[in-house]
Amino acid sequence: MLDKSVEYFHVLMHREKGLPIPPGKLPGGYRIVLFKPGDEKDWAEIETSVGEFEDTDEAGEYFGRKYLVYLPELERRALFVETPEGRKCATATAWWSYTGIRRDPWLHWVSVKPEEQGKGLGKAIVCETLRLMTAIEGERDFYLHTQTWSYKAIGIYLKCGFRISRTDGLGGYWNEYKQALPILKRKLAPDISATGLF
Repeated sequence: MLDKSVEYFHVLMHREKGLPIPPGKLPGGYRIVLFKPGDEKDWAEIETSVGEFEDTDEAGEYFGRKYLVYLPELERRALFVETPEGRKCATATAWWSYTGIRRDPWLHWVSVKPEEQGKGLGKAIVCETLRLMTAIEGERDFYLHTQTWSYKAIGIYLKCGFRISRTDGLGGYWNEYKQALPILKRKLAPDISATGLF
């Protein structure tokens, strides 16, 4: 769930190639599955539930424009966590973005429904997405864009080897790390002391 009580700043993160991928364990009965046509409705529900979109129509329109036009890639790059009852409750995507003409692997749209948070699903799907990105892209540097509202997710990314980047413009995104750092240091003190930010 986004914490909109803190000020919003863009944050870019970078994971150097060759780092080991930590284990991420799902609770019993949960499983990770690849996207199949029709799952765009589940994606829209998950992303709307965490506050990324105003409603599922807006989320669905974005997903269709950004991802469904690349259906074969989507079917091998988008992951979901399913509950023991078969409901999709978390998602992440092993995608790409361009910095100028350079194409890099990027982790996109990591989200867990609020009622399923606190069970390790976020870390599990991030780790599995990193394994998937490595299988598709090889040993390369990985990137992601996030924001201070998602500081809990930033804690997960830190544990998975990402560090906050000082570089602006990666993937065409703003980077406001100087403004974000005081908020992240306050909210993530234990994670920062264990892993560092940069």
